[in-house]
Amino acid sequence: MMMVSILFLLGIVALVVEVIIPGGILGAIGALLMLIGCGVAFSTFGALGGLVAIFTAILLAGITFYLEFRVLPKTKIGRRAFLSSEVRGVSAAFGTEARELIGKTAEALTLLSPSGYVRIDGQRYEAFCQSGQAPVGSALEVIDADNFRLIVKKQSILS
Repeated sequence: MMMVSILFLLGIVALVVEVIIPGGILGAIGALLMLIGCGVAFSTFGALGGLVAIFTAILLAGITFYLEFRVLPKTKIGRRAFLSSEVRGVSAAFGTEARELIGKTAEALTLLSPSGYVRIDGQRYEAFCQSGQAPVGSALEVIDADNFRLIVKKQSILS
């Protein structure tokens, strides 16, 4: 009985620590320890002892998960450990706004070698200079845009 209890206790501890150190490995180890405890109960105490061990393991795991995911987030420690707000944003620097910038004149804020920052209508944007390097203050033309930056080229002298 002592061996089954120790295996169950170690399994529950691993499940609890899984909340602090996510990744699934400790949870799998905890479940495996409890499964081994059930196997030991079957071999030591027979079918009835094994069934009691399975029921106990399921009950303990259920209580543990309930406490971890329903009670813990409402505690002072849980509020600090769990996320309570959603981060909203997109990975793209701009969406439809980029298409409206094509054809506009830009000024190089940094050395574009070939990437850097440009200013268009007082706004700062990340840009890639298709014609190679462009020194600070260069007049550039926006010719295209991808998801993360504008594509610019040096303005021709004739235009």
